[in-house]
Amino acid sequence: MNLRKFFLTVCFSGLSPKAPGTVGSIVALFLGVLLLQYIHESTLFLLAFLISVIAVKQINKYEEDVKEHDSKEIVIDELAGMWIALSICGITPENIYYLAPIAFIYFRIFDIWKPSIIGRIDENVKGGWGVMGDDIVAGFAAGIAASGTYFLIEKFILPTI
Repeated sequence: MNLRKFFLTVCFSGLSPKAPGTVGSIVALFLGVLLLQYIHESTLFLLAFLISVIAVKQINKYEEDVKEHDSKEIVIDELAGMWIALSICGITPENIYYLAPIAFIYFRIFDIWKPSIIGRIDENVKGGWGVMGDDIVAGFAAGIAASGTYFLIEKFILPTI
């Protein structure tokens, strides 16, 4: 149970008494940025999906044990979503420290607000896929939004500086 809890709470960051989802997302951001120093963003994308598949099974077992769906301490979904956002927003070594925070902010907005399909997944899908699904879609939305925002910044703001 301890190794499962370590994994599902992303190094126990989900046990934070305040804002465990945000704390887990911050840990995921730092881990993702660190990994991107050594691996290609497509590899981070594949790692996010591998972790998601493993997490679904582990979440199902965990929920059986604790008799609670989508416990706030489970933040492996934030890691998967954050890594998906980072991997699709067009991060390069030159823009990583500007673009990563933008992706983080968008991810937290989509994860908390849960617009459209994100909210429907959160409300209607049960078990591990319900926990992971909304954050996976939020990660895609955040990555696309961050990419678009960075494009606009590059096009209209950076040339004037």
